[in-house]
Amino acid sequence: MLHGIDVSAYQSSAYETDGLSFVFIKATEGRSYINPRLTAQTKTARDAGLVVGFYHFLWPGNLNAQADYFLSHTPERPGDILAVDWETTGDGTRASNAEKDRFIRRLKELRPDNRVVLYCNRHFWLDIDTTSYAGDGLWIADYVTAGKPRIKADWRFHQYTSEPHDKDVARFAEEDDLRDWATP
Repeated sequence: MLHGIDVSAYQSSAYETDGLSFVFIKATEGRSYINPRLTAQTKTARDAGLVVGFYHFLWPGNLNAQADYFLSHTPERPGDILAVDWETTGDGTRASNAEKDRFIRRLKELRPDNRVVLYCNRHFWLDIDTTSYAGDGLWIADYVTAGKPRIKADWRFHQYTSEPHDKDVARFAEEDDLRDWATP
């Protein structure tokens, strides 16, 4: 298992990278929010030689506009991973299964040189999701032992705690395996 973290504006731009192989960085949300630390957090990851992923917090509606907004704020670089964060929004709504699937497909269409994964928590995966479509892989949040999420589906990444920050593992034996997978 490889170790990584995910960061957003709540974390420092100078986060600790020792022992990490990858980082996911929140880039955008909806059609108006950009992580103010995106550039600096990306530089920290690249300087450390990590595999870099960017995620978009998905809101219902305007899927093409959200996809375009997300991609306009992320580097077009083969080997970077793109992720859609599918969960309940701040106003208690959520994108539908069809919207989630359409968003992933749009990213895959517009950025064929990048892997696209779905991030969701165990409840969403087991109780909300009806299509089991996760693009190129599932990034599951389930706060249990690292690498042992309580789901039967194959997964690529597992967020296993949020204390003191979001920590993840990736289901790859070696960092080179992750790099090879990340570059389709």
